[in-house]
Amino acid sequence: MLKVSIVVPVYNAGRYIDICAPSLLHQTLGADAYEIIYVDDGSTDDSAQRLDALAAQHAHVRVIHQENSGWPGKPRNVGVREARGEYVQFVDQDDELTPAALEHLHRLAGRNGSDIVLGKVVGTMQGPSNVFKRTVERCTVEDAPLIESLTPHKMFRRDFLLAHDLRFPEGPVRLEDQLFMVQAYLRAKTVSILGDHPCYVWKRRDDGGNTSSRGTAPEDYYGYLRTVVEAIKQDTRPGPLQDHLLRRSYRVELLRPVGEPRVLKRTGKNLERHFDVVRRMALEAYPPGVRDGLPALTRLRAHLLEEGHLDSLVELARRTQGIKPEVTVDDIRWRDGKLHVTTTIGMRRADGGPLALVERYGRMLLDPDLLAGIKGAEGWEAPHPLGHAHGELLVHDTAQDLWWYPDADLTPRTQPLGGGRHRVVLTGETAIDPLTLAGGRPMEPGTHVVWASAQLLGVGRRARVTRSEDGTRGAAPGLGTGPRPGSGPRGLGLGLGAGLGIGGGPGFGGGLGFGSVRVGTPPRLVIPAWGGPAGQLRLSVRSPGQDTLPHRILLRTTSAPHIRRAARTVLHRLPPDVRRRAKKLARRADPWSGA
Repeated sequence: MLKVSIVVPVYNAGRYIDICAPSLLHQTLGADAYEIIYVDDGSTDDSAQRLDALAAQHAHVRVIHQENSGWPGKPRNVGVREARGEYVQFVDQDDELTPAALEHLHRLAGRNGSDIVLGKVVGTMQGPSNVFKRTVERCTVEDAPLIESLTPHKMFRRDFLLAHDLRFPEGPVRLEDQLFMVQAYLRAKTVSILGDHPCYVWKRRDDGGNTSSRGTAPEDYYGYLRTVVEAIKQDTRPGPLQDHLLRRSYRVELLRPVGEPRVLKRTGKNLERHFDVVRRMALEAYPPGVRDGLPALTRLRAHLLEEGHLDSLVELARRTQGIKPEVTVDDIRWRDGKLHVTTTIGMRRADGGPLALVERYGRMLLDPDLLAGIKGAEGWEAPHPLGHAHGELLVHDTAQDLWWYPDADLTPRTQPLGGGRHRVVLTGETAIDPLTLAGGRPMEPGTHVVWASAQLLGVGRRARVTRSEDGTRGAAPGLGTGPRPGSGPRGLGLGLGAGLGIGGGPGFGGGLGFGSVRVGTPPRLVIPAWGGPAGQLRLSVRSPGQDTLPHRILLRTTSAPHIRRAARTVLHRLPPDVRRRAKKLARRADPWSGA
């Protein structure tokens, strides 16, 4: 039996077939261990000819042609039925796999007898997701945040799918992937998550042709969502688990039309139509425990929705849209070969005041300055302000567009402001280890920028970690005066000269200087600095002595997402011979590009 069958539904994919195909054809698992099944759903362009040409050239490629069904569901079901692999990996026609994806995923699956394996997702359709924060050998939907990942771009044990008769709805059905995934999660005994290696490249098409981008009338869309909700209720008992699973669709899909930015973009009858549809579903489809478990501001939106206060929702969205994160770097220093960054993360209203809680008669009320004059929001209570507070620092490898989660210990607490007012903040230390950050491996050469992500009182924001206006507090001066390069534990050596120079102290040029840290074997230099237009904390990683002008230009270029996207588009449109000559340079900027 083959180890894996890749199933790709195809409809009028055109040139995207040629962009996707190389990443599937040359997996390190070995061509004799897997197959690629393209299911052509009645394409009317030249997709059928392109696919047949691939099959003629590659023995591990099969093509199935069928009449148009109108959506990816039937082609995927046909692919599963025809598959000969122990596992099935679904891939969309305009996406890619990283070169060793199948090898890593199948190894994890085999080690655990997994029913489902989630591979780390990267690309222009996917921001950082803490579902992939760490590799998880064995989990279920009850003890892991699987419900936050409902796309079908995963690996499934084929016998598991057949034994439970798990199939996608067929025909033009929206949210067919969500229905399939919730049914699969609720039946899976073992799910594994591969967070240490990027696997799936989920790409936004430059022509806007992704299937998920097609518009749908709200009555139809939320009718499909109701089917997903009913499937969860059918397969679970009323109680905490069911509420937890339903809370995701209430928060993400149901509240989306009545929250910023969408509620501020729609007007008149169009806005009222969406409001009426989602309000009716909120009242009819969700048990009270779903709403009760939401954080304060999100629960207020749910209350205003169900009570019919559309104008209040619009005004609340206008005010919350202006809430900004505030990240203060309290301390930063090298210790035990790791960069330790101590931060405090809070939120501020658009007027600059802190997003606050007010204590009245033993109750914590959500910021009256934020809610003043909003009908239905008066005296809104936040009974568990710390229960939904969480966050972390993230490190973005800009060359590969990968997000990594260093070890962090951020604790939510209330910070007194005086007069019975408090704010919720996250405080603590994050340890960035250059030797293990990238899924247990050393950081790759390139520019790595540090961000903070936080959820406080129902407000989620991601922010740059920048130097405070008054300088970074509490760091020891002269951090560049450590051991000579190459000495110390794990080959760590702190560079001499300017050193790190925290806090704008004498002789440090205001902020992190250009002192370097030498780590690993072979050695790499890690250079922390405040850089870029916003003065963001960045870590430049390169080989010793590699400080040439072309290298600096490459680092600056690969740290700009819009430049990377434009470069990929240009490369895909070049003639084949020119594209081959550009391949080496292109892969330095984006190793997952199909160019």
